[in-house]
Amino acid sequence: MTNVYARRTRRIARRLTVLAATAALSVTGLLATAPTAQAAMPTPVSAATARTYLASLTVKAEGSSTGYSRDLFPHWITQSGACNTREVVLKRDGSGVVQDSSCAAVSGSWYSEYDGATWTAASDLDIDHMVALAEAWRSGANSWTTAKRQQFANDLTRPQLIAVTDNVNQAKGDQDPAEWLPSRTSYRCTYARAWVHVKYYWGLSVDSAEKSALQSILNGC
Repeated sequence: MTNVYARRTRRIARRLTVLAATAALSVTGLLATAPTAQAAMPTPVSAATARTYLASLTVKAEGSSTGYSRDLFPHWITQSGACNTREVVLKRDGSGVVQDSSCAAVSGSWYSEYDGATWTAASDLDIDHMVALAEAWRSGANSWTTAKRQQFANDLTRPQLIAVTDNVNQAKGDQDPAEWLPSRTSYRCTYARAWVHVKYYWGLSVDSAEKSALQSILNGC
């Protein structure tokens, strides 16, 4: 009886060990897939305010890209000490970000709102201009001074800059919301609010397709 009892006890112990290991793996899996950081760009205006702003924007066909150059929108400029705009956004939008003496992010975690990916290397992230520089150029920034374009390209006060997956940002390029939207549908309302907020503040125009796409999104917010 003693040997039977001992074997039964060992079997129960093994089962408990397996159950504990399975539970641990499940928790680990949840931690690995859950967002570890939320991008913290300035909160855009409400959907109601965005609809009001959108109604007041000038609607006209996009201008030409002739003469456009990213160099006409100087970035990334120094914000404080050794930190430039990109480094400030990486610090702001990440979780547990550690920077070296040159302000470069050497570790941390970033959650990309556009596609839901989480990254632990700053090199996997781009700082997206919500309203792309070329889009701004075609919407009125071609007539701005270089100083104003610099302010636009480094705007940390409006929801204009956000850290996102680099190849997603590259796929977006200079397209407006009629042509490209984040794959995370749950973020599209925030995206449209931010887009309109930026265009309204900077006095940029919208084309008819762009306005229609934004109206559709905002009406569903």
